[in-house]
Amino acid sequence: MPAQPPRPSEHPPAHPLAHPSEHPEHTAPAPGLARRSLVGALGAGALGAALGVHASAAWALPSPSRPECAAGQRPVFLGTYGNGIISCTYDTATGALTRQSSFPGVTDPSFLAVSPNGKVLYSLDNGGRQGAVRAFTIGAGGALTALGPARSTGGANVTHLSVHPTGRYLLSANYGAGSVAAHTVNGDGSVGARTALVQHTGSGPDPGRQEGPHAHQIITDPKGTHVFAVDLGTDKVYTYRLDPASGALRPLSEARSVPGAGPRHMVFHPTAPYAYVANELNSTVTVYAYDAATGVLTRGESLPTVPGGAGSAVRNYPAEVVISADGRFLYLSNRGHESVARFSVTGGGAGLRLLDTVPSGGSWPRHIGLAPSGTLLFAANQYGRTVAAFTVNRDSGALTPSGPPFATSSLGCVLPV
Repeated sequence: MPAQPPRPSEHPPAHPLAHPSEHPEHTAPAPGLARRSLVGALGAGALGAALGVHASAAWALPSPSRPECAAGQRPVFLGTYGNGIISCTYDTATGALTRQSSFPGVTDPSFLAVSPNGKVLYSLDNGGRQGAVRAFTIGAGGALTALGPARSTGGANVTHLSVHPTGRYLLSANYGAGSVAAHTVNGDGSVGARTALVQHTGSGPDPGRQEGPHAHQIITDPKGTHVFAVDLGTDKVYTYRLDPASGALRPLSEARSVPGAGPRHMVFHPTAPYAYVANELNSTVTVYAYDAATGVLTRGESLPTVPGGAGSAVRNYPAEVVISADGRFLYLSNRGHESVARFSVTGGGAGLRLLDTVPSGGSWPRHIGLAPSGTLLFAANQYGRTVAAFTVNRDSGALTPSGPPFATSSLGCVLPV
């Protein structure tokens, strides 16, 4: 991939590995752990009934089946800039990655998501004037086969996608256009028709990054009740209701961040009524109280994501945020500081305390992902072109590097399944 100068508003100037479609934003959505736990606890019929979906329609809800891998190995997918989707396996004890195959025929698939049953991978595709979403069946060793056509998201520079817990809808966020979309998911897992396209409006105080709306993430709460869009450009998190019959997104409320914070990604506590938002532009993470009945988020305290806070020696841009399955520890990737921060979740979910940071194993950790076991964390370093693996101490939440980082392409996402 030829070296390109970065856009001035995105990251420190003159970095040699920037790519024209990149912006300091971008998961896997950590809620995937909570969703998988919810599906396992409720089963297809109960979850479908809770969301107004008949069990026979929730094709993705039967017990997950794991793609075939060697003993002690699990699939992990890497979303890249310029090199398509790379399929690897990881050692379930050490996190060591082994490359298996690749699917190059997709442009800058910088974010990936997997269906609730683990059989279908969804990716972004930014190969046209408008962004698109695509589906792939997952075969032995994580080999991918295209499933159905790409579907337009209706806006430029699609940057995030997630699967609704029922498996019936695929949600996406268009960073460039400042809009969010929903698509049906067909019975075979392929992407169907677009059912919603909602345009955000507004701006923020940073003229370089907040001249207009920039939808950066779209996720569902752990119970599948409401849909949330995080918009860096308008300093807001939008709450929607997804109509289970039509797939329409109905606006419900808006939560404002600290002006100029630039909210990027959020994650819900798996059991307590709180959410946590990583703010890209002021290097903080904010706690929001969540009313599950109404979908309303109420902003609470904001904390620095690096030791020393605003006095840190480097400009820092938080990126991804994930939470342990037991809700005790929060992890956040810091671009600029080049670290992964570990927070203790306090007050039953109402507070956070920064415990420490560890080097991310490369430059510009755009994304981090927890393995389903919760015993491994992976950091995707966009500029360093590496994936670093860390073992997770289940008692303390501490991260310990596990072997040398895995050298690969410029990365947007790491998705262990």
